[in-house]
Amino acid sequence: MSFLIEHKPCAVCFPRRFFIALLVSAVLTGRLNACPFDLPTLSVVINGHRLVVEVATTPQSRACGLSRRFALDENHGMLFVYPIAGLRSFWMKDTRIPLSIAFLDDSGEIINIEIMLPDQSGKRYRSNLPARYALEVNQGWFRSHGIKRGDRVEMRQPVV
Repeated sequence: MSFLIEHKPCAVCFPRRFFIALLVSAVLTGRLNACPFDLPTLSVVINGHRLVVEVATTPQSRACGLSRRFALDENHGMLFVYPIAGLRSFWMKDTRIPLSIAFLDDSGEIINIEIMLPDQSGKRYRSNLPARYALEVNQGWFRSHGIKRGDRVEMRQPVV
């Protein structure tokens, strides 16, 4: 007796494979459960050193920031943009990456730089003066590039 096994296209196989590919990609890029997933990017330059930054301009994207990520590529960061300058306060809730943050005035001049430790909900990192922007990068990036208070961040595209 012989049996003929028919191979039928699997209706759920492609979506399942697509999902698995997305999951693997998210894990490899450190963006599993990151919120929000996609933000516009822009190039900024500080003292000749170029950074590619994701731009967080909405209350939701600013609240999520770099939380739930496991890695941040070298020479990458996140630029938080506010409609007007004000005293700013950041925390590291659900943020697993050690970061440095620079608070910037309306012209992009660095007001102060703080070192932020991962997964801290109680500690706040504050601007010393009203800030319009905040720039987060891997911890030590500013120091290793000789960047300090008073330096200016040049934004290659207008940031609204």
